[in-house]
Amino acid sequence: MNIYDKRNISMMMDLYELTMANGYFLSENEDTRVAFDVFYRKNPDGGGFSIFAGLEQIVEYLQGMHFEDEDIEYLRGLHQFDEKFLEYLRDFKFTGDLYAYPEGTIMYPGEPVVTVVAPLVEAQLVETEILAQVNHQSLIATKAQRIVRSAGGRAVSDFGARRAHNNDAAIYGARAAFIGGVKGTATVSAGQYFDIPVGGTMAHSFIMFYKDELTAFRKFASIYPDNCILLVDTYDVLKQGVPHAIQVFKEMRDKGIRSTNFGIRIDSGDLGYLTQKSREMLDAAGFTNAKIVISNSLDEYTIRSILDQGGKVDSFGVGERLITSRSEPVFGAVFKLCAVEENGKFEPRIKISDSVEKITNPGIKDVYRIYDKCGHAIADLITGHGEEVDMRKPYRFVDPIEPWKVREFTDCSAKSLQQLVMKDGKFERELPSVREIQKYVRDQLDNEIWPEEQRFENPHRHYVDMSPKYYELKMDMLEESGHIS
Repeated sequence: MNIYDKRNISMMMDLYELTMANGYFLSENEDTRVAFDVFYRKNPDGGGFSIFAGLEQIVEYLQGMHFEDEDIEYLRGLHQFDEKFLEYLRDFKFTGDLYAYPEGTIMYPGEPVVTVVAPLVEAQLVETEILAQVNHQSLIATKAQRIVRSAGGRAVSDFGARRAHNNDAAIYGARAAFIGGVKGTATVSAGQYFDIPVGGTMAHSFIMFYKDELTAFRKFASIYPDNCILLVDTYDVLKQGVPHAIQVFKEMRDKGIRSTNFGIRIDSGDLGYLTQKSREMLDAAGFTNAKIVISNSLDEYTIRSILDQGGKVDSFGVGERLITSRSEPVFGAVFKLCAVEENGKFEPRIKISDSVEKITNPGIKDVYRIYDKCGHAIADLITGHGEEVDMRKPYRFVDPIEPWKVREFTDCSAKSLQQLVMKDGKFERELPSVREIQKYVRDQLDNEIWPEEQRFENPHRHYVDMSPKYYELKMDMLEESGHIS
């Protein structure tokens, strides 16, 4: 379900995109075709990789992009735009091409994960929304995957909506978190829109409403016997909460109720210690299959610490530190011009900077993932568009960060990462569901990506190299600009 159906967000753009577009239009350059790349410069949290997410929403935006009468009137009131340009916007429709990695692809800094090839005005106007989707969803998907890894196979659920920056951040954050590996979300609208499993327990208010904790537990168990997770930290976890939960579980057992999902949730206190003691109490009472769920400002580091301390946890509810990626809340993808069509041929463009990391990779490019005989991804290779890559024979790669390191790979296979998603503004391929994307992420991490790249501390740097031919093109352009000699 497209949640844009009942609203038009085509004006979700920075003003300079419109002023530049107006300038192109008045200079009669609006139909010149150009190419822009989306790439990012570093992985969040010092990680070894990131997860590409947000493609479905980019496609929905481009397909529905249009300007309504009230939009035109608002822009006219800014007194910055030529009347002919405003009339052009009235009939606006995206007619360009969109290339992208499959959503859920493991990605690395410097790679063009999205490329827009379109008439100049169209390409310029779509920048902000494309970046907003890539930056937000890729950030949350990557953070979620780190948290899921720290849980060591235990279930992780998204509890973050109330701490998200707004409703869209909650909904799309839940989508991205699911792509990253969480088992479900507490956000009902995300479950409805994207077919994500939804779940939840109870709040302290439910318990506080009744005259005592035991009454509240009994009431909840009578209504939800097959989903009876009782929140035990409203008053005192070990003196009241867990004993009352055990009493209710015994009453359910005596009535012949065999719950398929029951246990306790702890939302405060020393979670390592409390879960150990709670597990002992539940097991001693004969409820070895009762689950222990914990929440309260969790992330990959607190989860790992709790488990290292011997915490007994079956499931984690993760909220604010996931939905806001609190440890590093900015992903930093950018949208940069890389080529301009001249006389029917795309000529490369490069941005020069004294900061090496801000020098762009020129031209329209291809990106290949290189695999060894065992199917492990050993490098990514950036080439010029259409450049032949024959991995059956020894192939030389140049490391753009350390160009004196020239690697040679032999008897490998290569897979092109970018795919044509839209052609002339029309949808070219069916997009996968979030469940399929989640499985794709899991398959890559289980079978392709080295464990050394998945470490939290000092992960191995994945080689993102250039073909010698492409590296020579970039160096020639830098030399011509006078940046190197």
